[in-house]
Amino acid sequence: MTLIGNIIWFIFGGLIEAIGWWVAGLLWSITIIGIPVGKQCFKMAKMQLAPFGKEIVEKDSSSIGLIANIIWIIVFGWELAVINLVSALIFGITIIGIPFAKQSLKLAYLSLMPFGKDIRKVK
Repeated sequence: MTLIGNIIWFIFGGLIEAIGWWVAGLLWSITIIGIPVGKQCFKMAKMQLAPFGKEIVEKDSSSIGLIANIIWIIVFGWELAVINLVSALIFGITIIGIPFAKQSLKLAYLSLMPFGKDIRKVK
């Protein structure tokens, strides 16, 4: 299911969304202050390419990560989370779309607060 799901996800929007995240990451990485935000954009691009078979793991959180997440939520996070939640609702209409809705919910969680989280392959 992981391979087939990732191929279908890639064809129907994953590549386009990942390219958007890469461009945003490159633009943010132009300045020294924007490098942490650019790094999170690259993390989101990696997840947008193939979300099946991956899980989000909490890393050690720090006060800087908490502050960065608060700023991220205010500036970017809530819009991205709402977009992924709407996508999950649309996917969830059909039985075939339920696995894709689950991945959209995973992306909503990551897009809301990406600092202090890591992406790992499920074994």
